[in-house]
Amino acid sequence: MTPTLLRTAAELHARARAGRRAVVMTMGALHEGHATLIRTARELAGQDGEVVVTVFVNPLQFGEGEDLDRYPRTLDADLKIAEEAGADTVFAPSVDEVYPGGEPQVRVSAGPMGERLEGASRPGHFDGVLTVVAKLLHLTRPDVALYGQKDAQQLALIRRMVRDLNFGIDIVGVPTVREDDGLALSSRNRYLSARERRTALALSAALFAGSDRHAAQEALLARAREVPATHARAEALSALGESRAAADAHAVAQAVPGGPSAVRAAARLVLDEAAQLDPPLELDYLALVDPSDFTEIEDDFTGEAVLAVAARVGTTRLIDNLPLTFGTLGAAS
Repeated sequence: MTPTLLRTAAELHARARAGRRAVVMTMGALHEGHATLIRTARELAGQDGEVVVTVFVNPLQFGEGEDLDRYPRTLDADLKIAEEAGADTVFAPSVDEVYPGGEPQVRVSAGPMGERLEGASRPGHFDGVLTVVAKLLHLTRPDVALYGQKDAQQLALIRRMVRDLNFGIDIVGVPTVREDDGLALSSRNRYLSARERRTALALSAALFAGSDRHAAQEALLARAREVPATHARAEALSALGESRAAADAHAVAQAVPGGPSAVRAAARLVLDEAAQLDPPLELDYLALVDPSDFTEIEDDFTGEAVLAVAARVGTTRLIDNLPLTFGTLGAAS
């Protein structure tokens, strides 16, 4: 069934509600990543609940010189994707509906976390994001709201805002959806030429290289911990074919779980190579951070982390990330 298109909050509030309302916030130009969010929302809301997809290009989160004017507006196509994914309602308000009287004088501040990484590259961006998210949560009145993990820092800030300001709404993160070649789905991918896209693949390749290094180090440390004596450990690792590690079994035993520095180095190697391509990849940042505050982790860190990258290819700026967990494999029981 074609979703109902609504333009005002009054129309949305007038709809009869039964069951849970799940909201997926978008800026339009929907793709399979958004469809995955909508399908997940359908599962959470249940057949008796309601799935609302918002389509609103928020001017507050675009800085000077960014792509507000050329950001794709494809409402007819968006309605079709929303229908196929199971949405009941598409809420596509005007700027005047969301910001009556012009840009708001009172805004939500993202705080210190909002000044790091994406916030450092795009000053004021997260204040604009949180302000519109807060307004859309009030306008749509959901029980649960879903966001993609591709925008990891945004997701972390929304969770913090909802917790700190007592919104009483469940926030659900949905894993990143990738194209067959590994590139994270984004509405901005359509800006890339064929040559630029080849260069852009370095973002996901760098993350996978860091993840592979992390997995190998964690597995090696787990093996080392299984054998208590240094001599016996060397023999055991040698039997496993880890000749290089066996030659330095003591160093392996003392290794930091997962080696955050080594993970960064593996990812950066891929990005450095991509900087030599034509067209080149222009790195903005590569970071391995604690998702609670998006500060860089140290080599003795254990727990959940995010390996994040942002870069520009031609005139298009792209971001990507992968979650990693440090210091769990082989941990002493």
